[in-house]
Amino acid sequence: MEKMISHKKTQLNLDKYEWRRVTDPSFQQYRIDFEYSLMGYDKDAGRLDMLLRYPPGKGHCRRHRHLAATSTLVLEGDQFLTEIQCDGSKKQIHRKQGEYAISKGDALPHMEHGGDHGGTVMLSLCATNGLLFEYFGEHPNDCWTVSIDQFIDSWNMGEIYGARK
Repeated sequence: MEKMISHKKTQLNLDKYEWRRVTDPSFQQYRIDFEYSLMGYDKDAGRLDMLLRYPPGKGHCRRHRHLAATSTLVLEGDQFLTEIQCDGSKKQIHRKQGEYAISKGDALPHMEHGGDHGGTVMLSLCATNGLLFEYFGEHPNDCWTVSIDQFIDSWNMGEIYGARK
């Protein structure tokens, strides 16, 4: 099996990537609606680069936390996060086009969405232990993880990464 894939590009053209849409009408707390694309990966290094695109109207991705160290670059529009602090309080974060952030692995859980006009972000993840994300459902004990292998396998099978089975 191939351990590393890279789309060699000299210029980022978002229309040239394959995008997969994720929605979940059963989730009642907010509207889950986003697209993602796998840019490239290196399994041996635990590195995966991906794009997330939020449609206009504040479409969210699923509630999660990053288990992998993550660099984020806002390419278009806005990125809004509501980070759940250890004491249960919430911290609001707003990143605009061109802004960059880096977080260590084991980040705080958060909800994330684009602005009124949407948004596109690039995520570069480094999973030294193989785990990328932990997802949270509507109930406190409803959580699951996604590894770099699971993400890549789901992409290669045409499935949505992190989907509950």
